[in-house]
Amino acid sequence: MRTRVTSLDALRGLVIVLMALDHARDFFHAGAMTGAPTDLATTTPLLFATRWVTHLCAPVFAWAAGAGAWLRLQRPDDTHGSLARYLVSRGLGLIVLELTVMRLAMTFSWSPAWPVLLLVLWMLGMSMVALAALQYLPVRVLLWGSGAVIALHHLADGVSPESLGAWAGAWRVLHVPGVITPGGIVAVVGYPLVPWMAVMVAGFAMAPLFTWTVADRRRWLLRGGAAAVAGFVVLRAMNAYGDPARWSWQSSGVLTLVSFLNTTKYPPSLAFLLMTLGPAAWLLAWLDARHPAPGHPLVVFGRVPLFFYVAHFALLHAFAVAAAWARYGEAVWGFAWMPVPSMGGPASAFPRGFGYPLWVTYVAWVIVLALLWPVCRAWAARRARQAR
Repeated sequence: MRTRVTSLDALRGLVIVLMALDHARDFFHAGAMTGAPTDLATTTPLLFATRWVTHLCAPVFAWAAGAGAWLRLQRPDDTHGSLARYLVSRGLGLIVLELTVMRLAMTFSWSPAWPVLLLVLWMLGMSMVALAALQYLPVRVLLWGSGAVIALHHLADGVSPESLGAWAGAWRVLHVPGVITPGGIVAVVGYPLVPWMAVMVAGFAMAPLFTWTVADRRRWLLRGGAAAVAGFVVLRAMNAYGDPARWSWQSSGVLTLVSFLNTTKYPPSLAFLLMTLGPAAWLLAWLDARHPAPGHPLVVFGRVPLFFYVAHFALLHAFAVAAAWARYGEAVWGFAWMPVPSMGGPASAFPRGFGYPLWVTYVAWVIVLALLWPVCRAWAARRARQAR
């Protein structure tokens, strides 16, 4: 069977483009340096929407990685054993990349003064290592098991790390974001692994739909997406389960909608995953109907996601330093080699009011996409030649 699905690549490419917008906001927007775009006391509808659309990214990355693993298993020369070796080596490689190259791209420094950030690549890498073992189970077991974890993990929300004593660090890795100190190293767990692992396993278990006809697959994706979105609306309206952050009536209808949509990403709540994976299913169905060509920009970006991920961080950081030099002159060298405040750097080390209006975020985003498009196209072509 065909193990490269262009609509899945295009979906991955779309969320990569959105991801770049969010990271451009991290590096450039003045509000990112002092607060969260989801803080109802300070956000605006446009700022919230800029952040909200990017919520698609992590769930799609995790789900698509699981689906890609199942598709890889369908190759004539692949077995569960070879897939396990690939997932372990790939997963560990992503973790090493997070701790080394991405650390440098984000901070322009390996100084131990800054905490180690365990973010998306860490989450994907650890989930791949787990999937290497879980893929031996029957697909039906994986499907129902991953669904159960996604739906029921809130039952453990009341367990605080402090109540677990020596196991507090492990609980932060699994369920509650926060700081851990393995071997005295300060690390920030931004992506607790549960239920991200379950999302990747769900992608693996649901990937057989790519063997269906396009018409049947689209029908299932549209119905499944509708069920997820409806489930989100009903669950969120009940305001009792599915997200630790309750919504509330605000001073205007728009802000009330913002509160309703402001679900928890760290770790992803049931409401968050229904809110994101439902529309993602619709987008996949829409892309399926359009049969994107291999040279389509979204397909190209989606076929070299790791290359894009590393390159866009380095570019955005370099542009942020260049913009600061143009604004602050030689003073920039006093803070160029540390994380910006939105990524954990000390606000006191940066000029007062550091950052730019939101429109600058969008300009930086477009420039980075324009610069990376030909590079990614060349890289994708090189990889395609090597695969022959």
